[in-house]
Amino acid sequence: HRPKSMAGLNSLQDIMVLRCIRPDRVVPAVLDFIAEKLGEKFVTPPPFDLAGSYADSNNLTPLIFILSPGADPGSTLYKFAEEKNRDISSISLGQGQGPK
Repeated sequence: HRPKSMAGLNSLQDIMVLRCIRPDRVVPAVLDFIAEKLGEKFVTPPPFDLAGSYADSNNLTPLIFILSPGADPGSTLYKFAEEKNRDISSISLGQGQGPK
């Protein structure tokens, strides 16, 4: 809900005010702004194409997954490797999990 003092501001001006008083709300506001002005397709990430990425990889260009919390492509990756009759090696490097 907007304060009365922000009644005459447009969407971009709203974001500028948010940046000053609530920086934690800027990213969602910018995503909403982009979706409103350009369309939802500009803020919705495309689905990951494992087969396409695999086709682009080779022994000199491996697949490297950098994940965000809660993301786990492991089961999909292992299933894909099984379908291709390939062995895979994985190394977890997050929060002290990597090789020592």
